[in-house]
Amino acid sequence: MTDKTKKYLYDIWESVQSIETFIGDIDFFQYQKNKMIKRAVERELEIIGEVMNKLLSINSEIKITSSKRIIGMRNRVIYGYDLIDDGVVWGTVKKHLPILKNEVGNLLN
Repeated sequence: MTDKTKKYLYDIWESVQSIETFIGDIDFFQYQKNKMIKRAVERELEIIGEVMNKLLSINSEIKITSSKRIIGMRNRVIYGYDLIDDGVVWGTVKKHLPILKNEVGNLLN
């Protein structure tokens, strides 16, 4: 694994950690009402998607579940900012982020 690949994986890891910190132990309704947390989570999802795109461009053999969907989420957040569905973002964070974290952690180890 190249240093660039490791750097990108670490960037994803760091963004996942940030989202976990932002969310803490709040529930969906608290998330929905807190614009600052919503924007912070959305920004980290943008970063994760952008880094995933770069990662796949230098190493298409990296095995990360739903990598294309992650990139799609990034595009949705950036280009459809006025149509972002809080439920979709929340579901992504709760269902898919733990899987991503696990996969990236395994690749880094």
